Amino acid sequence: MSRISVVSPEHAVSTRPASVWATTGIAISAVVLVVLPFVVPDYLVFQGTLLLVYAIALLGLNILVGYNGQLSLGHSAFYAIGAYCTAIAMDRFGVPYWLTVPLAAGVCFVFGFLMGFPALRLGSIYLALATFALALATPQLLKYKKLEAWTGGTQGIILNKPDSPISFSIAGVPLNEDRWMYLLTLAVAGLLFWLAANLLRGRIGRALIAIRDHPIAAAAMGINLPIVKSTTFGVSAAYTGIAGALSAMAIGFVSPDSYPGMLSITMLVGVVVGGLASIPGAFLGAIFILIVPDFAEQISKSAPSAIYGLLLIGVMLVMPSGIAGAIRNLWRSRLRSKSE
Repeated sequence: MSRISVVSPEHAVSTRPASVWATTGIAISAVVLVVLPFVVPDYLVFQGTLLLVYAIALLGLNILVGYNGQLSLGHSAFYAIGAYCTAIAMDRFGVPYWLTVPLAAGVCFVFGFLMGFPALRLGSIYLALATFALALATPQLLKYKKLEAWTGGTQGIILNKPDSPISFSIAGVPLNEDRWMYLLTLAVAGLLFWLAANLLRGRIGRALIAIRDHPIAAAAMGINLPIVKSTTFGVSAAYTGIAGALSAMAIGFVSPDSYPGMLSITMLVGVVVGGLASIPGAFLGAIFILIVPDFAEQISKSAPSAIYGLLLIGVMLVMPSGIAGAIRNLWRSRLRSKSE
C-alpha cells in the first residue's frame, strides 16, 4: 500500500516566506548588478567583467573536480582554446562576436570529451600530470610557425571590443563598450550558473557525486561511468572555453603568453578556496584570485608571491572547507542554536 504524505498548513505557510525572501533577494541582486557599471569607474567595470569571467571558468572546473572528483591542472588550455576560437573567428572570418561564444563552447566540449577517455585509465595524480602537460604544451603550440597564419604567433591577435547594439544612459552615464561587455558577460554567467544549479542539484548531480565517492557502487546501480565522466570533462571544458571567449572580447587581445600553465594552478586554487562542490563557491573563489594578488602586491612590492602564499595558507587553516563551506557551517550552527 502506498503512503500518502500530508503537509500541514502551518508548514506550508512557514515555507512561503523563505521562498519569497529568496526570490526578492535574487531580484534585488540582479538589479544592483545591472545598475552597478553605471555608478562605478570604468576600471572597476572592467574588473567586474573579469570577475564574472573567472567565476564561469571556476564553475566549470568545480563541476569536474568538486562534483565528479577528476583532478585537472589543464584547464588553462581550454581557456586558451576558447579565447583563440573567438579571436580567429572574429578576426579571420568576420563571425559576429555573439556567435563565437557557442562556437568556443562546442570546440572545447569536443576537446574535453576526447580528453575524458584517456582520463578513465588514469588515477587522480596521473590525470593531474597529464592535464598539466596539456596546459604547458598549449602556449608552445600556439607559437608554432605553421600555425602563425591563424594564431598570430607570439604577436597574438588584436580584437575590436564589441559595440553595444542599443544606446541608453543611466544617470547621464552612457552604455559604452566596457559596460556592454560587462552586461553581456553578466547575462551569460547568469544563464550558466542557472543551468549548473538545475543540473547539479538533480539526478545528474547525484550521479556525479556517486561516481566521485563510490565508483563501483555507482556502476552497480547502472551509471555508465565512461560516458558520464567523459561528458562531465566535456561540459567542464565548455564552461572554461566560454570564459576564455568572453575574456578575449573583454580584453581585446590574445597571445600565447596570456595563458601560461600557472593559470591552471590559479584556477584550482580558486576552486578550493571558494569551496569544492559549491556553486556559489565559484564566485567567491573568483573574488579571491582576482583581488588577493593585487592586495598582496600592495602590502609588499618586493615579495608579493610570499604574501599571497601566506594569505592562502591562512585561509585554508581558518576555512578548510573553503569560503562557501565556512559560510554554510556558520549558517547551520546559527539555525541549530535557534532551534535549541
